Amino acid sequence: MPNEARPSSGEQAKQLALTRLRQAILHGEMAPAQRLVENELAEQFGVTRASIRAALIDLEAQGLVERIRNRGSRVRVVSVEEAVAITECRMALEGLCAAKAAVAVSDEQLAELTDLGAAMQKAVADGEPVTYSELNHELHARIREFSGQRTAVELLERLNAQLVRHRFQLALRPGRPQQSLKEHLAMIEAIRARDPQAAEEAVRAHLTSVIDALRD
Repeated sequence: MPNEARPSSGEQAKQLALTRLRQAILHGEMAPAQRLVENELAEQFGVTRASIRAALIDLEAQGLVERIRNRGSRVRVVSVEEAVAITECRMALEGLCAAKAAVAVSDEQLAELTDLGAAMQKAVADGEPVTYSELNHELHARIREFSGQRTAVELLERLNAQLVRHRFQLALRPGRPQQSLKEHLAMIEAIRARDPQAAEEAVRAHLTSVIDALRD
């Protein structure tokens, strides 16, 4: 879209700033504790300071940004203990989604999960942890989607956004993808068997392992 056609203020400008800022944080382009200077961001995105400020308020509500008294905003730092607490909440919600998916999943969706599992195996075999991390994220997203449990999906999207930095660090830890792969394949197999209890247990086992890895 040409710059002259892009709104610099109002709701559209706020949404533009919100989307760009959120993507930058989630993709690691903005690091934890990095200051978010309204003037600089307004110039960078071609919107008003008011639009940036409104976007930062929304990101604060999503847990991605924190306001420091008399110092403006920064990318929120999520401690290990908070990451553990978030993962404990994920355990309940993702377990629910996996159980629902095991009942509701179609044959076509099962084939998609099987293909994801094969791609994850290849990424580990090829020593590509970043690719594996992306596929890991995709698998969890697909299981949530196939569950049809919209409320859980919305809650999980907010929780997962706060864990991006920790998820990436775990993916790069030597030996972690190999361990994680077994856990994800067990999740896929339980859903393929259309066994909701086994699917929920497999997710809980995986996220218990994630918590152990976070604490190491």
